[in-house]
Amino acid sequence: MSSVAVLTQESFAEHRSGLVPQQIKVATLNSEEESDPPTYKDAFPPLPEKSACLENAQEPAGAWSNKIRPIKASVITQVFHVPLEERKYKDMNQFGEGEQAKICLEIMQRTGAHLELSLAKDQGLSIMVSGKLDAVMKARKDIVARLQTQASATVAIPKEHHRFVIGKNGEKLQDLELKTATKIQIPRPDDASNQIRITGTKEGIEKARHEVLLISAEQDKRAVERLEVEKAFHPFIAGPYNRLVGEIMQETGTRINIPPPSVNRTEIVFTGEKEQLAQAVARIKKIYEEKKKKTTTIAVEVKKSQHKYVIGPKGNSLQEILERTGVSVEIPPSDSISETVILRGEPEKLGQALTEVYAKANSFTVSSVSAPSWLHRFIIGKKGQNLAKITQQMPKVHIEFTEGEDKITLEGPTEDVNVAQEQIEAMVKDLITRMDYVEINVDHKFHRHLIGKSGANINRIKDQYKVSVRIPPDSEKSNLIRIEGDPQGVQQAKRELLELASRMENERTKDLIIEQRFHRTIIGQKGERIREIRDKFPEVIINFPDPAQKSDIVQLRGPKNEVEKCTKYMQKMVADLVENSYSISVPIFKQFHKNIIGKGGANIKKIREESNTKIDLPAENSNSETIIITGKRANCEAARSRILSIQKDLANIAEVEVSIPARLHNSLIGTKGRLIRSIMEECGGVHIHFPVEGSGSDTVVIRGPASDVEKAKKQLLHLAEEKCICGCFPQQTKSFTVDIRAKPEYHKFLIGKGGGKIRKVRDNTGARIIFPTAEDKDQDLITIIGKEDAVREAQKELEALIQNLDNVVEDCMLVDPKHHRHFVIRRGQVLREIAEEYGGVMVSFPRSGTQSDKVTLKGAKDCVEAAKKRIQEIIEDLEAQVTIECAIPQKFHRSVMGPKGSRIQQITRDYNVQIKFPDREENPVHSVEPQVQENGDDAGDGRDTKDADPGSPRRCDIIIISGRKEKCEAAKEALEALVPVTIEVEVPFDLHRYIIGQKGSGIRKMMDEFEVNIHVPAPELQSDVIAITGLAANLDRAKAGLLERVKELQAEQEDRALRSFKLSVTVDPKYHPKIIGRKGAVITQIRLEHDVNIQFPDKDDGNQPQDQITITGYEKNTEAARDAILKIVGELEQMVSEDVPLDHRVHARIIGARGKAIRKIMDEFKVDIRFPQSGAPDPNCVTVTGLPENVEEAIDHILNLEEEYLADVVDSEALQVYMKPPPHEESKAPSKGFVVRDAPWTASSSEKAPDMSSSEEFPSFGAQVAPKTLPWGPKR
Repeated sequence: MSSVAVLTQESFAEHRSGLVPQQIKVATLNSEEESDPPTYKDAFPPLPEKSACLENAQEPAGAWSNKIRPIKASVITQVFHVPLEERKYKDMNQFGEGEQAKICLEIMQRTGAHLELSLAKDQGLSIMVSGKLDAVMKARKDIVARLQTQASATVAIPKEHHRFVIGKNGEKLQDLELKTATKIQIPRPDDASNQIRITGTKEGIEKARHEVLLISAEQDKRAVERLEVEKAFHPFIAGPYNRLVGEIMQETGTRINIPPPSVNRTEIVFTGEKEQLAQAVARIKKIYEEKKKKTTTIAVEVKKSQHKYVIGPKGNSLQEILERTGVSVEIPPSDSISETVILRGEPEKLGQALTEVYAKANSFTVSSVSAPSWLHRFIIGKKGQNLAKITQQMPKVHIEFTEGEDKITLEGPTEDVNVAQEQIEAMVKDLITRMDYVEINVDHKFHRHLIGKSGANINRIKDQYKVSVRIPPDSEKSNLIRIEGDPQGVQQAKRELLELASRMENERTKDLIIEQRFHRTIIGQKGERIREIRDKFPEVIINFPDPAQKSDIVQLRGPKNEVEKCTKYMQKMVADLVENSYSISVPIFKQFHKNIIGKGGANIKKIREESNTKIDLPAENSNSETIIITGKRANCEAARSRILSIQKDLANIAEVEVSIPARLHNSLIGTKGRLIRSIMEECGGVHIHFPVEGSGSDTVVIRGPASDVEKAKKQLLHLAEEKCICGCFPQQTKSFTVDIRAKPEYHKFLIGKGGGKIRKVRDNTGARIIFPTAEDKDQDLITIIGKEDAVREAQKELEALIQNLDNVVEDCMLVDPKHHRHFVIRRGQVLREIAEEYGGVMVSFPRSGTQSDKVTLKGAKDCVEAAKKRIQEIIEDLEAQVTIECAIPQKFHRSVMGPKGSRIQQITRDYNVQIKFPDREENPVHSVEPQVQENGDDAGDGRDTKDADPGSPRRCDIIIISGRKEKCEAAKEALEALVPVTIEVEVPFDLHRYIIGQKGSGIRKMMDEFEVNIHVPAPELQSDVIAITGLAANLDRAKAGLLERVKELQAEQEDRALRSFKLSVTVDPKYHPKIIGRKGAVITQIRLEHDVNIQFPDKDDGNQPQDQITITGYEKNTEAARDAILKIVGELEQMVSEDVPLDHRVHARIIGARGKAIRKIMDEFKVDIRFPQSGAPDPNCVTVTGLPENVEEAIDHILNLEEEYLADVVDSEALQVYMKPPPHEESKAPSKGFVVRDAPWTASSSEKAPDMSSSEEFPSFGAQVAPKTLPWGPKR
């Protein structure tokens, strides 16, 4: 019994594709009749037996007889040598850097080959080129052309041989140029010269010349002959499918050129060796003579439209007739009107040929079906689906649709055409009965609006009405819109499109000019405000310009009336914004800002709310004192007055009004406010407020401490007097200004301590001197303003001072080494201060470790003298320094220091002393104090606990003060004044937790505001006493603040009790969803309107009565809310519910996209419509709830809709059945695959398995190729 192996058809096809057809001896298995499967050896021939000697081995026969060539490497290496005398660049001083290297780099980039250059002993250039063959050849040509000197030579060959040198498409010439690395120039065909010019190296020219002469010599051996043969006999000479002429060419080695049928030439051209050419000519002549004698012709009439069927694709039908009958069929040219076909051949065969001609002509037919052009695309179907069904059944039928014509052309075999025609006619008839079209005129400028953003509008209409809408492209400028589809859908789509178009015709576009600064305010945070406007005017499109464009134009588009309303609304909004954007600046002394803010921002919040303004205060770390108020003018003024009154109440602030002509205001303020700023700084930081420019007011307000205000007033009037040039004041003198320059480091010295020096100059001369501020760009510039003679005098004095400062001198003084440390500690802070104050004088102390007492000073003479005097004063202070002790209990040290040590720093500055606090004792031995709570210090009375020895205070309590005796005493008094005192306040225990606040925020805020410590007793003590510890000055304010908070909390408690009134309402649970409303809308409205909380029973809680609704709030409000709920219940009790059977197939259409359609119906008829859930027992049952008359009307409406939609559903289902492809009656039998017998894998175990290591069983594919040795060693 033979073994059978099964292969899949795919794997067999793969194997089979590699074999020559003659070698395939395997019989194809037919599905109807099966023969024995082939053997494995027949299907897969074995490899040839290995010969004893590889060199003398004969060609093996069989399927594997083709020689297998060894695989060549794709990368090759060649070495070129350029002798010294032929080198173009002989200067090798800059080898690898010169022109030669650049050329090599260019060649590598252009060809992709790798070049390596080296210099031989004879100064010749060796170039190694590696890469793919074509890259190496191109690189070689470039090297020769660009690195080697060029010679030229000419070679003469016959003109007719030139084309053989060029070759087909110039390939031969290119190959020759690459091989020889030369440039070969061949004269043009119109040039009579036969000289070919070769340019290149001497060696290359010789090679190229030899090759050209070889090509010419080869052509000399060949001959050309032309034979005149009547055109009618050319088919007989060529033979069917050109087989006869092919055989002659192969046998004789002659090239025979027969002109094609389309070319009206009779000569046949022969090219080849003379002897073989003669044989070929003789054979052709013989065929021609024989056919001329034996053949005859007949002419027949065949319709012009059928000629192409006789010719067949690519003339195959004519060749077929010629092959079968030996008769040539001559067809008139396509541009000829003749219908005569001539048959030429032997008489006995003409009949058969004629039969075949008529059979071919009548095998195909052309037919047409009448169909309106607008139906063509429906016949074709989506992506050609409908048409594909016909063409798949009848692939030989060609169906042609011509645009604009009301017909469809069919072409193909007669039977198939008839079947296809019937199918298309049935399709056309069906479409005409159920399809319609309409054309409407809409101005093309509205087309893009009809389409909508990303086609939203037009796609919605298409989907909703199941129609096709064709809107012409903008380039056509056409107004015609075509709608095709279901007749009812077409009419509805037409109506909607015309409505949209008429609405657009009524639309207008309006540009509204709104300052860009208001755009963000109108849009609002996250677009909230603009959304409100759009909701108010939904038909108006509002477009704001891109912020980058800096445009003020806002575009409105929509119905004329709506646009006008929206314009008025937005203009009013802008007017309000303009009115509310008035801004004024109020200068307030920095120390009073926190009082204006108030505790927890209470004061500023109250001013903002009552004045309806926006108030911006400068940052805490900013030097600015200006508070900016924005809003309506009147409101801003009111807020300003209130803020100024707070400042006035808190300090001894005086306010004086001075009348100065408005025209002098700008000159008094000075460039960038320099002049007025100098007066304000000089007069202790008073605030001088000028009226708004253009107001016409002459009143200037000066505000500050009374003494400073008077001083500022005097200076301001004096300055105004100097500026006056038109007799407003008794003395009429013109103001004069001069600028002088001095190094910035001299400025402090020129001003002097506390401004003493500069004040002396001003008092002597009467001129005002203005120094630059830190913000000024030019820091060297000093401005002098006043009467001319005063200015000149001040200028003279200042220039003398500056000149003295420029004269650098060096001096020295003696300072006891024990005081040196005081000057150099803290990175020489004292020395830095001296240098800043005295014009940058340099003070050098001897190095540490040396016992020298000599100190060197270098700088301007006056500065050095002043610095010496200052150092002497410091030494005197140090020598007069004493140290005293101040005993304050350690528990108060932190409080005495203040936040970040600010209080101590202030005392050290004020009294020029040094204060040292003792190290903190973690567990004091003598301490008997209780632990202090986190939110405040212990509620002691400020006195220390009695020690065992009352005369010796603890070391941890002693603070050391160093400085002059009188200063130390004053500092001690100041420190003792900072020791906190404790008072007690009665606060009901139940309010303590509210005073502490969430995570202690409330008590922390009070402690920060009043700068005290507040101690609340622990909850378990149940005490009503709260202790306040702090400075005596702060305690009264803190106590008042705490009692105020207690009053607020008690008022809140009373209000909470009133708000806790509860009222229950009994309502049937079935009405609960209606009272709650969609997404809680109804119940939320009641809650907000009556300010109550409404609680519905928990459905999952069985113990809770399900009909009880609890209302919590003020008694009056709860009753109003109850009445509102009962009113809704009353309305609901009048309602009825009815079930309507509604075909489930139309539910989706009635509901509409996202429930839009059903919501519209519910709103229109004021009813509630509920559709069954998926999986409901009755999928057709729909419940309608509402007032009886509304329910009836709603039911009638939805039943009408059902009837309308159901017709569409039935038609759609019928069409789907028609569209479905017929089910396959018989499924194809599974493929058995390719079957072979006697396969090795099915052999019995007795057979020996092949030895995989044996060269007999597995012969090699050829001799081993020895590795190629590279001239430059192995590749790296």
